[in-house]
Amino acid sequence: MIVLSKLFEALGHTRSSLASAINIIKGRSVSAESMESLEAQLLAADIGIDTVDEILDVIKQYSKNDIESRIREYMISIMPECNYPKKVQKPTVIMMVGVNGTGKTTTTAKLASYYKQLDQNVMIVAADTYRAAGVEQLRVWSERVGTRLICNESTMEPSAVLFDGLHAARSSDTDVIIVDTAGRLHTYNNLMLELEKMERVVRNHFPDFFVSNLITMDASLGQNSLLQAKQFGTFISLDGAILTKLDGTAKGGIIFPLYKELKIPVLFIGVGEDIIDLEPFDPNEYLDGLLGSHDKSQA
Repeated sequence: MIVLSKLFEALGHTRSSLASAINIIKGRSVSAESMESLEAQLLAADIGIDTVDEILDVIKQYSKNDIESRIREYMISIMPECNYPKKVQKPTVIMMVGVNGTGKTTTTAKLASYYKQLDQNVMIVAADTYRAAGVEQLRVWSERVGTRLICNESTMEPSAVLFDGLHAARSSDTDVIIVDTAGRLHTYNNLMLELEKMERVVRNHFPDFFVSNLITMDASLGQNSLLQAKQFGTFISLDGAILTKLDGTAKGGIIFPLYKELKIPVLFIGVGEDIIDLEPFDPNEYLDGLLGSHDKSQA
């Protein structure tokens, strides 16, 4: 029985788009018309204009029968490495940030489950003080995962909730503290300054804690996600991204401009709705999902 990986399935739309693009020139003489058509298909996958230009340059250098392997070699050379440690330095604060609707709260729970499975002592801090439903959602998830939840529904000040949570983490020998923040539009300056304050609270009052700020990005938004990450990065340091909603889009190429232009590596991929549907980013597996692979399944 052949079982396709969830990542391979999630990248199906993008893979189909890229396959159509590569088939335009695969095994054929390269013409101006075919290159223009290929360029349009690659841009539609949100690979980014600079990366597309470089791929076209690669194609011009090699024979028509060698094109697919050369594209693969080039893509793997510009992808971020799989360098996020399975077990983080203790204690580590992971701040989850992003715009509304990117699946941030659910991803917070998935990340808690991921570290819980690695035998880490995990705490969730519900610092989204604007959405009571978000706190309730995390309460359900934390009970299911078996993690401690810190919240304070009597205050609207997220930095105060964060401060309380980190104090509790320090006294309970917690390994990983995952902080769910309110979703916010990157154009709302006051809310972005609030995030800046939260990061300052951690770094100034808990200097012995390691800090990792991760942005959740809806893959279906393509280049708009890039603009969001750029704006978030002007207020807080971004150490990585978690890509969500891959299964409904052909824009899985967004990882290339994200890393090339902003130096933000994708660290995790959301591959489904279940609590365990979060995978550490692996460049080879991701590229197999984008371009197809002879070893894309398990027996």
